[in-house]
Amino acid sequence: MTSTDTTPVQAERDDAERAVLAVLEDVYAAWAANDPDAFVADYTADATALLPGTHLRDKEEIRAAMAAAFAGPLKGSRAVHDVQSIRFPGPRTALVISKGAILLAGESEPRNENRALDSWVLSEQDGAWRVRGFHNCPEHTA
Repeated sequence: MTSTDTTPVQAERDDAERAVLAVLEDVYAAWAANDPDAFVADYTADATALLPGTHLRDKEEIRAAMAAAFAGPLKGSRAVHDVQSIRFPGPRTALVISKGAILLAGESEPRNENRALDSWVLSEQDGAWRVRGFHNCPEHTA
């Protein structure tokens, strides 16, 4: 007899999706607080970030870059994101595609040059989802 009940599998996927989204919410809440330590709290030690012209090779480089940005050009800023998709290409691995934007201090709407397309790679380790990789590129070109 063949069963078509996929409830446990779907329930596990729904739980994983909620957990992944919670990690992203933590990252964006830390950005709003301009807190570089909280920003990388859910990153793995060997996480990488690729930004236009920049390759940050680990959690400490990411934290240091965000600390400098929050003390300088991103002081008082916040970031927004709109998740476009979450895929699970393998066990305990998630790929998130989102549209993001930076709102600088005093802005209520992001400027076109501050809009981006983002990809996130997360993995589950010891029951917790962690950011392993982040890539960002401009949404609009000149």
